[in-house]
Amino acid sequence: MKPIRLSNHALRYAIKRGFTIAEVEEAIRTNPWGTAELGRLDCRKNFSYGKEWNGKVYATKQVRPVFVEERGQIVVITVYTYYF
Repeated sequence: MKPIRLSNHALRYAIKRGFTIAEVEEAIRTNPWGTAELGRLDCRKNFSYGKEWNGKVYATKQVRPVFVEERGQIVVITVYTYYF
């Protein structure tokens, strides 16, 4: 499989949104891809969480990378994180 590279934008939001590079890679490599806006791709993966985020404890964290598949690599444009 192609290497996965996070854009500077995605990397800047890792701490703010609470995702790791490993979670993004796992989501892309193990879940079906769908279409996103502007001809991009996305996927979603739920992770057991059971921790506090912004003052509230959540059981699950969902990581949703938005990316493009280029000839030699997958470039992650941004990553959304949902807690529930």
